[in-house]
Amino acid sequence: MAQHVSYGLIAFDEVQREKVIIEQLPHVRWIARRIHARVPPQVLLEDLVHAGILGLLEAVNKYDPNKNVQLRDYAAFRIRGAILDSLREVDWGTRGLRRKARRIESAISECRARFGRDPTEPEIAAEVGVTLQFFQHLLGDLHTLDLVSLQEFAGKDRLSDDVLADRVGEENDPFCQTLRAEMVVLMVKAVGELPRQERQVLALYHYQELTMKNVGVLMGIGESRVSQLHTKAILRTRVRMHELLRTS
Repeated sequence: MAQHVSYGLIAFDEVQREKVIIEQLPHVRWIARRIHARVPPQVLLEDLVHAGILGLLEAVNKYDPNKNVQLRDYAAFRIRGAILDSLREVDWGTRGLRRKARRIESAISECRARFGRDPTEPEIAAEVGVTLQFFQHLLGDLHTLDLVSLQEFAGKDRLSDDVLADRVGEENDPFCQTLRAEMVVLMVKAVGELPRQERQVLALYHYQELTMKNVGVLMGIGESRVSQLHTKAILRTRVRMHELLRTS
C-alpha cells in the first residue's frame, strides 16, 4: 500500500504527490530561465533550476487549499523565492552597485527638477560626473539589480504563509482595493511618460515576455543596448513614481 503524506489539508499518496511535482517541473525551468536572463553569465541555469525544485517541494508540502490560492500560483511564489534566496547567498548584487543605482536615481530626479522634463543620457551622465560611455556601461551592470529592486518593492524575501494569507484577504478589503487601483493608475502614468524606445522595451520584455536578445532583434538594436534601456526605464519609473506619490 502506498504511504500517504500530508498535502495541505488533503491526503495524497506518494504516487499522486510525485505526479503533481512532475507536472510542475516545466514551470520551475520556465521561472529559472526568466531569472537567469537577468543575472551575470557566471550564474548557471542548472543551479537556479535546482534551487527552484527545492522551492517546489516546499510548496507541495505546505500548500493549503483553504487559503483560496491555486497550487500553481502558490508554487510560483515558493519557486521564485527559493531561486532569489540562492542568488542572495552568492551576493552577486554588491553594495557598490546599489549605491550607484541610487546615485543615478538622484541624478535623474535633480535633472527633472532643473529641466522640467526627462533628462537625456548625456545629461544624466554629466550630473553623475562620468562619461557617456561609462554611464552606459554602468546601466548594463545595474541590470542585474533589477530583480532585487522589484523584490524589495514587493516587500522582502519570500512570501510566508501568513503574508500570502494576508494578501488573499486584501482582495475583499475596500481600502486595499482602492489603494491598489490608485497605484496602478500612477504606474501607468509613469510608464506612459517614458521615451518611446524605453516603453517599447518594457512592453516587449515584461508583457510579451521576450528575452533581451529577442527584444533586440525586433527593435533592431543590440542585446546590451536593450539591457541599458531597460535599466534606465526602471530607474526613471521609480523616480517618477516617487514624485507622483509625493504629490498625490
